[in-house]
Amino acid sequence: MSQQTTGPHARHLPPGYRFSEFEIRDVIGEGGFGIVYRATDHQLERTIAIKEYMPDQLALRRADHSLALRGERLKGAFDAGLSSFIQEARLLARFSHPGLVQVLRFWEQNGTAYMGTQYYSGTTLKKRHQQQPGKINETWIRRILPPLFSAIETLHHQGYLHCDISLDNIQIQDNQMPVLLDFGSARKAIGNVSDTTEMMLKPGFAPFELYTDSDEGDRGAWTDIYSLGAVLHTLVAGAPPPVSVVRSIEDNYQPLMTLRPPGYSAELLYAIDQSLALKPQHRPQSLRELADLLRLPIAGTPDTAPSAAAPTAPAPATSPSPAAPREVSRRWPLIAGAGAALALIAAVALWLMRPGDPVPSLPDPQIAGASPTIPPGDAPVNAAQVAPAAPPTAPIVESPPTPQAQAQAQAQPDNAPIAVVYFAYSPGQQVTLNGLRHDVSSDHSGTAKLRLAAGDHLLEVTDNGGSYRHTLSITTPGTYLLGTR
Repeated sequence: MSQQTTGPHARHLPPGYRFSEFEIRDVIGEGGFGIVYRATDHQLERTIAIKEYMPDQLALRRADHSLALRGERLKGAFDAGLSSFIQEARLLARFSHPGLVQVLRFWEQNGTAYMGTQYYSGTTLKKRHQQQPGKINETWIRRILPPLFSAIETLHHQGYLHCDISLDNIQIQDNQMPVLLDFGSARKAIGNVSDTTEMMLKPGFAPFELYTDSDEGDRGAWTDIYSLGAVLHTLVAGAPPPVSVVRSIEDNYQPLMTLRPPGYSAELLYAIDQSLALKPQHRPQSLRELADLLRLPIAGTPDTAPSAAAPTAPAPATSPSPAAPREVSRRWPLIAGAGAALALIAAVALWLMRPGDPVPSLPDPQIAGASPTIPPGDAPVNAAQVAPAAPPTAPIVESPPTPQAQAQAQAQPDNAPIAVVYFAYSPGQQVTLNGLRHDVSSDHSGTAKLRLAAGDHLLEVTDNGGSYRHTLSITTPGTYLLGTR
């Protein structure tokens, strides 16, 4: 590819430009690594989208509309991104899923590559959040999550990771169904051979393991879950979480369970906090775990059509018992086989985790899907008066009860409903249930849990600074979040 150009020209192809039966109409999306056009398919008389590989930091457009390198030293980076763009098109062509871009055609021309895809109406989640923030609430979020879960899980089942989930890579169609867009394959491949790694990953949305070498990073479904958690954090709190590389030095993330933004249930806030855990093993390990935390389905059965050349899907990560640390798999490839980004900060080898703040009471128990706050004190609370939730499956450590407590549990009727009670706990505190001591442990956010049978219970938490107690009347199974005082 020659460096010679005839002068400065527009970055994108002009309206009316033809690729055989395809005619460019206008530009509908631009990024640092590609351009998306609206086009007409004259043969089938339909509107399609055409995506062009165009990394403007590496190339510019000649007068004849072909691309020219900005310098020969950039050829390796350009070719790596082009290869990944091609692989991404081939990968997407293997799937038939309403939440994944459907590739119709692929070709190379003008010194670059193009893919023709189905045209999707609507706007990106980023634009919707900027233009209509008032229309995004928990009900709306819960409506788009199941089909989004299904699209991401389709990739995971075939052994691929997206690794670039963000607000501008989720298209909300006019029918409100989400579509997962750009996989960022070229972005990551270029990052391998360029000195602009900090431009390859989206600050706030990329987990720490994406900043490390592929042989050292602990990547898996939890990698995409972190990015999805950052998307939800942005919708709820108005901004993405702190950059993960900065968090690895000093974790200043403020849990949403502590901030308690109004209008959102503890269930959703807790799931977001867990998804944004800095260490991979502290996050939900699969989309199924995350969906269970939110009591949401993974919509439908993904309709996948992988070719014979599709890689064998790795075995899904298993979830060991809560007391055992999860073993993190390293065998997940990046989408389309793209390599990892270069490490940004070599000195960051130690992940520092701050103990979380105590679990707060809910601001509004009437919010749909909210777990009830059980007030402290001696006044009993009738659990039948609140809508119970399914027990979360977050990695909260629960130590076995003492022999006395086991004996008491065995005395309960076999068919008694079980409630899972979460409460703030710090090491050194003593937990007493109905006069019998229980040994418990907190998770990384400073939360412990107990499973209670039906009946009346007195829970006391004591330390040198005093004690507090809760009286509960459990009549139905469910999940309960206790205040601290």
